[in-house]
Amino acid sequence: MGQRKRSSERSEQSGIVGWAVALLVVLGLFAGVAVVVMKMLPDGGPEHDECTVTASDGTADFDPAQAANAATIAAVAQARGLPERAVTIALATSMQESKLFNIDYGDADSLGLFQQRPSQGWGTPEQVQDPVYAAGKFYDGLVKVRGYETMPLTEAAQEVQRSAFPEAYAKHEPEAAVLAAALTGRAPGALSCRLKGDPAPATAAPIRSALAEEFTPVLPAQSITETASGTLSVRPGADPGRGWAIASWTVAHASELRVREIAFDGKVWTREDSGKGWRVGQATGPSGGSPPPADPTIVRIRYAD
Repeated sequence: MGQRKRSSERSEQSGIVGWAVALLVVLGLFAGVAVVVMKMLPDGGPEHDECTVTASDGTADFDPAQAANAATIAAVAQARGLPERAVTIALATSMQESKLFNIDYGDADSLGLFQQRPSQGWGTPEQVQDPVYAAGKFYDGLVKVRGYETMPLTEAAQEVQRSAFPEAYAKHEPEAAVLAAALTGRAPGALSCRLKGDPAPATAAPIRSALAEEFTPVLPAQSITETASGTLSVRPGADPGRGWAIASWTVAHASELRVREIAFDGKVWTREDSGKGWRVGQATGPSGGSPPPADPTIVRIRYAD
């Protein structure tokens, strides 16, 4: 398994330190429904790149590095055939342990997204700072917890983590559930990232490699093809939920992988108009080229003009 160490260093070096996390519960005036609004805004305020997940019962804002790590956590669960509840538990756990940053420090020798300790048998320092490995080790423990799907989240997380503060996981459940719904594809187009500036030149290899590493075996390598210059076509199968899971994964990783456009199921996200989120439309072609034929079963990822 590749050691892809995505971490908070890039964000922290840009001055994203001292995060303020506020969980605001607002009673709906008309529906009488509690709406969860979570803000994790970095220093620099609203002009900074950010990803937002929106659902009927709430919204949550994240730094792109957090969104990418969350998408990896969700992808590893789907590759293992685990339910959405497993993703919610894992996301809430990582929110508490590291704020979804792949940090290289912690209590004693704790490291990574889940603050796993090499001295306690979780793996080498390099392994526990690989998001794919770390998520897999968390799920290894979670699936051994009988009835984790229906027990309180804090109990399931504590069975895996053995934290000194087990009740702390519970406060992250609302935003973790909203994020899990988007990343598993149950809430189509619920995750979008607002990214500023023009990305550096990109190639297909990192995108193909990351997709294959995180979604195998549910997304075989042969289902990812370069069908046009600067464009990858991903065939997720007949399940539109999986297609949206892959589309959401891609937008979450768009900053890291320098993606310019994602199209699926009659909707399109473009970096140029990323502040508008997912819009009705089809994939476009590279500059001066013809757009690919519309196909609602294919996720199209454009990484170059």
